[in-house]
Amino acid sequence: MATPETITVSIFDKDYQVSCPPQEVQALRDSAFFLDQKMREIKQAGSVLGLDRLAVMAALNITHELLSSTEAQKTAETTLAEHAAQLSR
Repeated sequence: MATPETITVSIFDKDYQVSCPPQEVQALRDSAFFLDQKMREIKQAGSVLGLDRLAVMAALNITHELLSSTEAQKTAETTLAEHAAQLSR
């Protein structure tokens, strides 16, 4: 097992030290960048004040996007399976 690497990520102009396996460093950096962008979008909309509230709103938005995407994928898989079943008749 590889030794975890500690990296610094910047989210909303604040640096965080985070440890992760070496093979996940780029994914962690990408995740931090994505979160930073979401927080900045919310801040620019001007509706949320405070770092904690920005982080919570960003987490809620990202979670909503993930769940919607997961549901859309399930629907697509079901439709594909139904079409495959019709073709095999």
